[in-house]
Amino acid sequence: MKYFINFFKGLLITVIVICISFFMVTQFFNTHETEEPVVVDNSPSVEEFIGSIAEIARKQGAENDLYASIIIAQAVLESDHGQSGLGSAPNNNLFGMKGSYQNNSVTFETSEDDGSGNMTRVMAEFRKYPSYEASIQDYVKLMRNGVSWNKNFYAGVFKRNAKSYTDATKFLTGSYATDSQYNEKLNAVIAKYDLQQYDSPVKDKKTITVADGDSLMHIAEAHNVKVTSIKQWNQLRSDRLEAGQQLNIYKY
Repeated sequence: MKYFINFFKGLLITVIVICISFFMVTQFFNTHETEEPVVVDNSPSVEEFIGSIAEIARKQGAENDLYASIIIAQAVLESDHGQSGLGSAPNNNLFGMKGSYQNNSVTFETSEDDGSGNMTRVMAEFRKYPSYEASIQDYVKLMRNGVSWNKNFYAGVFKRNAKSYTDATKFLTGSYATDSQYNEKLNAVIAKYDLQQYDSPVKDKKTITVADGDSLMHIAEAHNVKVTSIKQWNQLRSDRLEAGQQLNIYKY
């Protein structure tokens, strides 16, 4: 009898030791698991980019009989909202303009049509600008002055010649870009981000303070504007708001 008691005691101790060992091993591996890194996207939103150039485009458009909405949409499309290698600093070339600007240029690989529909990759020289404003001004100069063999080459984009921005984007298809869907892409950008607002002057502007629990949707509904517009006007990178934050609200 004593033998069986000792046997079961030994067995129990063995089981306990095994359980403790197993627990310690699992704890070791759990504490040494590789934690997933938290990825934070610090790249500007499309709205933030639009907000950085919108007033420049509005001014240039108003002064040069051009649709500011198209200027912005082309900048968004051509530069991947300022994120392409050519469109981002220090190059700031928002419209893919080739050549040099004030003797400054940068070389990038690009696709060229050999005239027979065959595309080849070549190295080309592109204009390098000190700022987005300089890039927009140079683009407007091209629209207004045309090309060396035809000063009125881009006259079809002028407001006096295009009854709507859709007429102007249609004209740009085949003249500024060979993409047969260029106008459709521009029109989609203009509609999605409500860029027509920049074709008109600002009638009123006010500043509001975000209350605790406010959201962009709530504020947009209260002021009868769009969420994307609020993000543009205030160059917001995300939808997150903080109580006490101040926001600009425009009326057109």
